[in-house]
Amino acid sequence: MGLFDGLIGNATEADIEKVEKTLEKILFDGEQIEKAFQILRDLIVFSNRRLIIIDKQGVTGKRIEYHSIPYRSITHFSVQTAGTFDLEAELLIWIAGTENPIAKQFRKDDSIFDVQKTLAAYVL
Repeated sequence: MGLFDGLIGNATEADIEKVEKTLEKILFDGEQIEKAFQILRDLIVFSNRRLIIIDKQGVTGKRIEYHSIPYRSITHFSVQTAGTFDLEAELLIWIAGTENPIAKQFRKDDSIFDVQKTLAAYVL
């Protein structure tokens, strides 16, 4: 079910060792990945120091954008659940000094709450 969940946009917990290999060029000495979630091709990664959002772009996914967000910079966040006719839920994260939030789409299920709960544990 995990692979299928990832394909339809549900957040699935990612393998920490694989994520560490993927991010070995980005992580600094002493930084450790503690939890990670995969949504389609993208990742939401919680390290002991920061939130890293990995956004794979384009058809091949070779172009990758890495958002590195210190936890102290997150001013607030929200979860917008899917309604009766909506297919997607949305996680919004506001960063200090920016007007627009970072938005991540989730399918209509409870996986968005797992990510939100983890985010709350690191930010609050």
